[in-house]
Amino acid sequence: MATRDTAVRDPPYYVGDFKKQLRHGFGVYVYPNGYFRYEGEWKMGKKHGRGKLVMKDGSYYEGEFVDGEIEGNGLRYWAKSGASYSGQFSNGELHGFGVLQCGDGGRYEGEFSFGLKEGHGLLVDKDGHRYEGSFHQNKKHGEGQMRYRNGDQFEGGWLQDHKQGHGVMHFKDGSVYEGQWRSNQFSGKGTLLHSSGVIYEGPWSNGKPRGGASKIVIDRGDILEAFLDSPFTVEVHLVTEEEEPTQGEHGRLLQVSAGVRLPEIHPSSLDKIIKDLPEKPISTKFGFDFISYPLMERVFESRDSGGSMAPLPAAKSGSAQAGSPLPGVERESGSGSDETVLGRGSLGYLDGKPGSNCLEGDSTTLTESFAAIPAAHEDDTVAPPACQRTVDGQAKFTDLLLAPPPPDYKLFELMDEMEKKNHKTSASKTSIDKQAVVKSGSRNDMGGKGTGNAKKCTLDCSTLRTGEYVIMVSEVTSPPFLGRTLPPAFALLRISPAKHQGKSEMNKCK
Repeated sequence: MATRDTAVRDPPYYVGDFKKQLRHGFGVYVYPNGYFRYEGEWKMGKKHGRGKLVMKDGSYYEGEFVDGEIEGNGLRYWAKSGASYSGQFSNGELHGFGVLQCGDGGRYEGEFSFGLKEGHGLLVDKDGHRYEGSFHQNKKHGEGQMRYRNGDQFEGGWLQDHKQGHGVMHFKDGSVYEGQWRSNQFSGKGTLLHSSGVIYEGPWSNGKPRGGASKIVIDRGDILEAFLDSPFTVEVHLVTEEEEPTQGEHGRLLQVSAGVRLPEIHPSSLDKIIKDLPEKPISTKFGFDFISYPLMERVFESRDSGGSMAPLPAAKSGSAQAGSPLPGVERESGSGSDETVLGRGSLGYLDGKPGSNCLEGDSTTLTESFAAIPAAHEDDTVAPPACQRTVDGQAKFTDLLLAPPPPDYKLFELMDEMEKKNHKTSASKTSIDKQAVVKSGSRNDMGGKGTGNAKKCTLDCSTLRTGEYVIMVSEVTSPPFLGRTLPPAFALLRISPAKHQGKSEMNKCK
């Protein structure tokens, strides 16, 4: 039984119960350094039982003590950081199961080993990212699942806080990657199903596909040949940075478009042409610029429909659908009058800019312009070229046709005006000169450098002109695969007179 006289003999440091001149029972003790103060149970001179150890800076521990050490269950609070821990302790350290609430808003609930996160636990960091899985020495290590604040989710292996080994990542945009990881990056064999419809399956290195596409190549070289009355085909394939064929990649969305080369004339005159055009010229690898020209595709009707030609669907702005979401999915016809053919967009007749005939356009211009173009056969019609998705890094655009120049095609109008000013009609011109002009469509090439009759043709000037055009194949995958769009590929298209063109047709513009 404690005695009062013993308590009085040690008044500066301890007030409480004694037994055999030792602190025993309940008492308050202030350490000689003045920094610590203990209030609680004692046993033969040692803190034992429940008590509260308070530090001068406001930090404290409240809970169980065993033989003078913090042991068992308790609550620890750190005044400087505002963090708190409620759970199991051993020798004064966090050990066992507990909940650590950090001052910055982060929270950990799980297992500890001598002050470090160890074993299974749930961590929500200050940014709201949520990880549940294995820990080793305070780091994510082993198998675990991470849910990021932006909606991404990962489940798989971890090594020292880095994604490592096999894992599956679900991105917020719908993309999914399953495969090997190293230092938080795709590395090793894996498959990415991208939200744009692109699929890549194969080896990865530092987050990049080893066999992925880096460049578009138009087959048959830089020059394509076609006749006025014949459709033509554009085939492309994708290559890697090492110029090797792409492997394991499918689904990039490609668009084909056409253009007319700007004439090689005096810079002041060229500036006038460019100023009056509704769009900016596009540069090519050939060292010249071009302006887009309408391109169309012959669409053949199914023989099962009795051979009748279906009307061109009335396009509505915003109703365009890109190509099939995944390779191998066939295009289907729309079911209503406001539908477009799957894979075709509501293209404006003059829209040859990348993405226009796959994504959006002027539907009124499209309907009115193509209605005036006669079908090549009774069982087909024409429409803007459909975008194509690559399969094994390849794509083919078939049955392509250059459209007749529309009435408001500014480039031809301005080029004709320049031709009239620079090449006036001479009474001494021979009939041979006149025939040569008609045969070449009022010029020898699409650069506007031809000579001949400046009188405006009243019958054939609305037809396609022979000469040299530009074909461009560009990527319009949306969103871009891995944040990068492939640079466009170019080829020259030489249009020759129709195979069946007779003298009567040649003389229409005389």
